[in-house]
Amino acid sequence: MDLSGVAKIKPEFIVEDHVKVLSMDCVNENDKRKLEAVDVEEDGSVKKRFKKNKNVLKGQNKGRGPTFVTKPEDCFCHSLKDSTLQQTCNYGEKCKFVHDKNAFMKKKPEDISGECYVFLEQGYCPMGISCRFGSSHLDENGVNLINEDVQKKWKASSGNRTVNILSHEVRHELRKHAYNFEKSEKICKENKASKDDKKETENCCKVNLEAKDGGESDVPKVDIAVESDNTPSGPVLDTDIVKTRKCELKKIDWTGKLYLSPLTTVGNLPYRRLCKKWGADITCSEMAVATELLKASPQEWALIKRHESEDLFGVQLCGNNPYVMTKCTQLLEDQMTVDFVDINLGCPIEFIYKQGSGSGLLQRTNVLQSVVTCMNQVSSLPVTIKTRTGIHKDTNIIHNMMPKFKDWGASLITLHGRTREQRYTKQADWDYIEKCSQLCCPVPMFGNGDILSYEDYTESLKKSPSISGVMIGRGALIKPWIFQEIKEKKVFDISSSERFDVLKDYVNYGLEHWGSDTRGVETTRRFLLEWLSFLHRYIPVGILEASQKMNQRPPIYHGRDDMETLMASSNCSDWIKISEMLLGKIPTGFSFLPKHKANSWK
Repeated sequence: MDLSGVAKIKPEFIVEDHVKVLSMDCVNENDKRKLEAVDVEEDGSVKKRFKKNKNVLKGQNKGRGPTFVTKPEDCFCHSLKDSTLQQTCNYGEKCKFVHDKNAFMKKKPEDISGECYVFLEQGYCPMGISCRFGSSHLDENGVNLINEDVQKKWKASSGNRTVNILSHEVRHELRKHAYNFEKSEKICKENKASKDDKKETENCCKVNLEAKDGGESDVPKVDIAVESDNTPSGPVLDTDIVKTRKCELKKIDWTGKLYLSPLTTVGNLPYRRLCKKWGADITCSEMAVATELLKASPQEWALIKRHESEDLFGVQLCGNNPYVMTKCTQLLEDQMTVDFVDINLGCPIEFIYKQGSGSGLLQRTNVLQSVVTCMNQVSSLPVTIKTRTGIHKDTNIIHNMMPKFKDWGASLITLHGRTREQRYTKQADWDYIEKCSQLCCPVPMFGNGDILSYEDYTESLKKSPSISGVMIGRGALIKPWIFQEIKEKKVFDISSSERFDVLKDYVNYGLEHWGSDTRGVETTRRFLLEWLSFLHRYIPVGILEASQKMNQRPPIYHGRDDMETLMASSNCSDWIKISEMLLGKIPTGFSFLPKHKANSWK
């Protein structure tokens, strides 16, 4: 049954007479070069006329660019932010940042109204004079204040800190290729040698069969040694034949848990922290590219950071060969606090697929086997797999792989019920998920796709009773309280004020994670806007006539109050207005185009 189409909303909330206005504020420069005129027809519809321009960049999001760039001459030196700790710069004359406090204060943007969340929580703000909420913790001379009582209480508390920060020593070793990966290299070589031996054995068997049929074999005969009288008696041990796998040392009970999907860009630490507050059981990092981790890329290692509230946390790796994947697994176990490592076999992005990573690994069975086997052997961390049903449209192939995943030692398999080419345009196939779940038994399997409510959750379990749990992705982006809905077995009618409080929590977590200076504020704003490109799709329960489904668009409607109407807008400029309520005015030169714009309703 095709559930795509228009969501059913109560008639009194639908806007009948309206004129669609194209806001140039939310059009990127590339689209502006294409746009020639906008014609409004008599019926109120919009007709856009485009001119042909060969110089226009083609493809998705080619004109995005950075939303805001901070220049060194506008930033105060990091070494001098807190004048109570240090008076001199660590970098001396090479430092490009501002060192004159008075000169910086003249350039510094106006403080954002409200109190500094970091100061209220920790009793101390490390941003010091650079903090955009500095008026709440700076004295008249710009000296950073400390609330010792709050600070002592925060230091004594647990579960409120960020971990998994790569040390400078390890970062230096990785960049100089000096990190000790002998363990990983040995396992990869042994795995390759065992595969070569297997091929040689198969060739020998073929030759022997030919010799048995009448031909002569060139394979030399081997004398069988006679058993010595000194052979020990008793039970035969298998310690020298079948070695205990290290992955068996650590076990995770996956049954019945709610798993927040690894979400690129929007699945950052503040968002995962918010979902933990609403009841998510399992969280996982954004997809991290293995080769970039081995290069010690700061941007990639930032994805591995974990908040202590994430009590069951994994890291998702993307790579195209066993060498980099095995080394990354060893590195994560040695240096980070991680509960499991997930292999990405579902990423549909074109350049990832062409590299043989993500869903491209499904076409390289031998390489995939080496990846899973070597990762299992190098680490005691459970190795999990997240995959799609196949690659090509309407062609499911993953059921053939399920017994192999089980034999290779996967601890958990998560299946997204669509192929790579389908992306998000079709309904997730939960009947096929059930078929695959039976094939991989006793290895637990999670299902993923189109869960937006408690009703969807129960329907999915009816279609796939064999699965151990569910993973929720876009449903959690549209309504992060879905985890609590499922656990309490009811649907929440979240008001606009409650939703605004959810945004406040996210912003506070973002300022604590990225910093409360100008750069941190604008980074928080950028990720908030990315999330709002999904969050605006939520339709309040009190407005609906029937439950909302994932791929249904709402008609243009007004909310029960002005804030609810604003939150329902699909216009980027309205999302920016919401961000300004929380983070102050946008800076000059700010621009935003959502990364997931093309697939926002798929």
